[in-house]
Amino acid sequence: MNTDCLQRFLLDDLDIAGALVRLGPVWQKLLEGRGYPLPVARLLGELSASTLLVGSNLKQPGRVTIQLRGNGPISLLVIDCNEQLQVRGMAKCARTVGEASLREMLGNGQMLLVLDMPTMREPYQSIVPIDGDSIAGVFEHYLGQSVQQPARLFLAVSDEAAAGMLLQKLPTAAERDADGWARAEALAATIGRSELLSLAAEDLLPRLFPEETIRLFAAQGVTLNCPEDWQKARLLLRTLGANEVYATLHEHGEVLVRDEICNREYRFDAPAIDQLFADPPTTRH
Repeated sequence: MNTDCLQRFLLDDLDIAGALVRLGPVWQKLLEGRGYPLPVARLLGELSASTLLVGSNLKQPGRVTIQLRGNGPISLLVIDCNEQLQVRGMAKCARTVGEASLREMLGNGQMLLVLDMPTMREPYQSIVPIDGDSIAGVFEHYLGQSVQQPARLFLAVSDEAAAGMLLQKLPTAAERDADGWARAEALAATIGRSELLSLAAEDLLPRLFPEETIRLFAAQGVTLNCPEDWQKARLLLRTLGANEVYATLHEHGEVLVRDEICNREYRFDAPAIDQLFADPPTTRH
């Protein structure tokens, strides 16, 4: 399994579905210039893998966004991805964050899941308390309670990579093999961190499930979704209005628009602001 890709699989005789994801360069770019403390980077990597595994279920154009919010040293972790597995994300945290459980780092927190599709009148939102001492535990609880599908999630993060494996019990699994889920769950739990971070799916899955018939689907590429977008920054300033924008310009000598989720700044000097409000507004399609 190469880096920056996701592969779905099926344990055919058990009706148990799964997916493997591993990020390399995309993970390193997502961290670039952020300076997150190590515990924060680890949680963001785990959330990145988890969101992609959940987002891979999108069968039509759309976007899934997952936020963990709290009042602890980490106030926000957010990752979103679309059906093409284009991902972006960020964290907000104190300057120093020590190793601790997820509850201790986030404090009293909530998980917000937003699903937005062009076919929906309005985005679907689900807000649940953070229930679990790890990112994997939170997602397992959410999938078990909200989606009504028992699931196991295994995650690993290093400086170079972030990886995850999701195992889900399909509704027909008990009919196929009454003990199949318990057996597959126990076998999956033997996975090692180094295996998850380094082994190709073709090598890892037969090692975990030696007795099972494994159907492995084609890999899907994962990319970072942070293109430079000056038009979006200009649109934001037009929305604020000339009075507010010129007041900021006179106070600071420039107007700064910061895209926090992509860690990018757009700076406008006086001639750029003059041109912005002299030009007729453009409509984006």
